Amino acid sequence: MAASGGRLTTHVLDTATGKPAAGLKIALYRVSGNSHRKVKDVVTNADGRCDAPLLEGKDFATGQYELIFFAGDYLRASGQQLPEPAFLDQVPIRFGMAEDTHYHVPLLISPYGYSTYRGS
Repeated sequence: MAASGGRLTTHVLDTATGKPAAGLKIALYRVSGNSHRKVKDVVTNADGRCDAPLLEGKDFATGQYELIFFAGDYLRASGQQLPEPAFLDQVPIRFGMAEDTHYHVPLLISPYGYSTYRGS
C-alpha cells in the first residue's frame, strides 16, 4: 500500500566509543516472503545519521523491510581490534511498518553486542 506521510529514518551510535558511528554503510531491502529487493544503500554522516530519510513521500510504503548494517567494516575502519572472523559483521534488522507515520529504527553497536528499538 502506498502512502504519502510516512518516513523511515535511522541512526547508529557506537557504544564502545560513546560516539556516533560515522561512515557506516547501511543497505535497505523490501521483504516479501523469501524475496528481498534492494531499495538503497546509504552511509552515515558525522552524526551517525543519514543525510535524508531512507524512505519518504511517494517512496514510502507499508510492509516488511530489512536494514543491514555493515558493522564489521565500520568497527575495523574505526581502529577497534576485532577477531577474525568478527563476532558481529553484518547486523540485519527486519521490521514491519503498518502505518503511514514516522518509523525510526536506530542501532546501538559495539564489537560484541547491539540493540535496537522503535524510536521517534
